[in-house]
Amino acid sequence: MEMASITAVLHTENDALRLGRALETVYPCDHILVIDYGSQDATVRVAREYGAKVIDATPGLLSQDYLQFAQAEWVLSLEPYESLTEKLAASLFEWKSEGAHRKIRAPAFSLFIREETADGWIEIPIAETRLVPRDWNRWQGRHPVTDPSALALEGELLRFKLP
Repeated sequence: MEMASITAVLHTENDALRLGRALETVYPCDHILVIDYGSQDATVRVAREYGAKVIDATPGLLSQDYLQFAQAEWVLSLEPYESLTEKLAASLFEWKSEGAHRKIRAPAFSLFIREETADGWIEIPIAETRLVPRDWNRWQGRHPVTDPSALALEGELLRFKLP
């Protein structure tokens, strides 16, 4: 049975200090695509150390315009300060390997997010659509528009906001 393939897509600008943590956790993904907005630090070097394909951002292009460089049929949209939990990584592996992507008919998949704050971790109450087919055409900023029909995957995305 054919496995689904996933490209992790991250938009960066001077994110060298936090990008490595994010890229350490995207091991369920088959490819990494980094769109860089003129970083002056080691962001591009860090991205390449993790095997990412780095594209220089072009003024005027929208986030979805860069999906032409995604090699996989599915796109996982992340921020450089977000990381997958082991449970979420396991859910992605299971979804890919067991053909669940063919059995489960969903237009897209959402992820629950836990965010770091000065007072500890909080759970964002609404899951965000972050795993979409490469031809997904509904985007708001750097991420897909949250689709109420998207199914939530088990596990969480950790959002590190503190330095």
